[in-house]
Amino acid sequence: MTKKVLLVGESWVSSATHYKGFDQFGSVTFHLGAEPLVKALEGSEYELTYMPAHEAVEKFPFDMAGLDAYDAIILSDIGSNSLLLPPTVWLQSKTVPNRLKLIKAWVEKGGGLLMVGGYFSFQGIDGKARWRRTPVEDVLPVTCLPYDDRVEMPEGSTPVVVDPEHPIVTGLDGEWPLLLGVNEVQLRERSDVKLLARLPDDQGGHPLLVLGKHGEGRTVAWTSDIGPHWLSPAFCEWEGYGRLWKNILGWMTETR
Repeated sequence: MTKKVLLVGESWVSSATHYKGFDQFGSVTFHLGAEPLVKALEGSEYELTYMPAHEAVEKFPFDMAGLDAYDAIILSDIGSNSLLLPPTVWLQSKTVPNRLKLIKAWVEKGGGLLMVGGYFSFQGIDGKARWRRTPVEDVLPVTCLPYDDRVEMPEGSTPVVVDPEHPIVTGLDGEWPLLLGVNEVQLRERSDVKLLARLPDDQGGHPLLVLGKHGEGRTVAWTSDIGPHWLSPAFCEWEGYGRLWKNILGWMTETR
């Protein structure tokens, strides 16, 4: 049975100025950050719709019917403002449905939500992602810090699997490839919250992969990236990469 997955975020635009002696010129480049995941899910039971961050501002659903078209939603490297301030609000001062409240209600009735780490995930760089104290944070199995939550690890970090018997990490034996960073979060103290993987003790032991439930829905926090730069090339090319994400999506949508 095909499961429909909406990936929201993972795009950005970079502007650069180039100086050559007396002269200078500018350039603009557009980037997509989820190519490894898109490739990993090709031909699988998971039908992925990739909605880049700039499109999500206006195209992310404003009603429950729009969300009900999907079995799972992935929020990856996109700040809360992108869903709170569409042009109708930001430029025209008109009201629209609060899409963060809508996501919470959708999870409560059985939707599967995954937040993936990045510079604009959880609380993010300089605290600008601002998912703390939002309806979306309410449904996650972790809470966000009130400030810049990045843990940069240029030396690399090998994840520690806490529960190797859980179905999500089935078949992922042996040492996982290196990570280069995570968002620091705090585990919720609830019976449904389960820590599956974390950083080593000498790098803080921070949560990496956490599962939880909210209402009838299931939620997951993966605090590292979906691809480079926090995932090393070796991680993205690892044979377990695709299996990990398929296992996560399978657990999230098991009851759908």
